[in-house]
Amino acid sequence: MRIGAVLLVIWLALGVVAAFQRGYFKDDGDASCAEAGTVIITTIAGPLNWMGVNPKITCDVPEPSK
Repeated sequence: MRIGAVLLVIWLALGVVAAFQRGYFKDDGDASCAEAGTVIITTIAGPLNWMGVNPKITCDVPEPSK
């Protein structure tokens, strides 16, 4: 069980490194659900990012009715 937890932490840490390399943590003032989703899914993809996986998330937020 401990080895699985260690492997999971390493996997997610590599995902954070990949997201950092792609510049997802820059403070450009454009915070959206799409950007947050892309960072999260890139982190979850972990080392697969270096094997060509480039996950992107799009969000369509509905406009409130008048």
